Amino acid sequence: MVYITRKEHFNAAHKLYCTQWTEGENDQVFGKCANPNWHGHNYDLWVTVKGNPDPESGFILNTQVLSKIIKEVITEKLDHRNLNLDIDLGGLQPSSENLAIWIWNTLKSHIPTGELHCIKLQETENIYVEYYGE
Repeated sequence: MVYITRKEHFNAAHKLYCTQWTEGENDQVFGKCANPNWHGHNYDLWVTVKGNPDPESGFILNTQVLSKIIKEVITEKLDHRNLNLDIDLGGLQPSSENLAIWIWNTLKSHIPTGELHCIKLQETENIYVEYYGE
């Protein structure tokens, strides 16, 4: 089994808060992420596909094709958007954890060869999440 990863980038804003909590509770749990005026991140996204290389091309999936799919299906929908207002996460917090799951579920059916293995989403230089479709 071989794994190939493509990295893409997007910028988005969000706010983490629970409407049923007080402002103090939101501040205590979410800190600066509960800013009523939103805040943004410069996200890095790694998409890993696994499989066996095609005997003729040597590719699991041509990375140019993978890049085009990621851009059309994911980054064009997320880039310079407000994740709370512009993306339907089914009522879930627009946390990196939930966003990684959304990316997986949105992207999975668009992978033409190989199999989606991992979504890695980096929110800051110190924080990233990985999701394996589990």
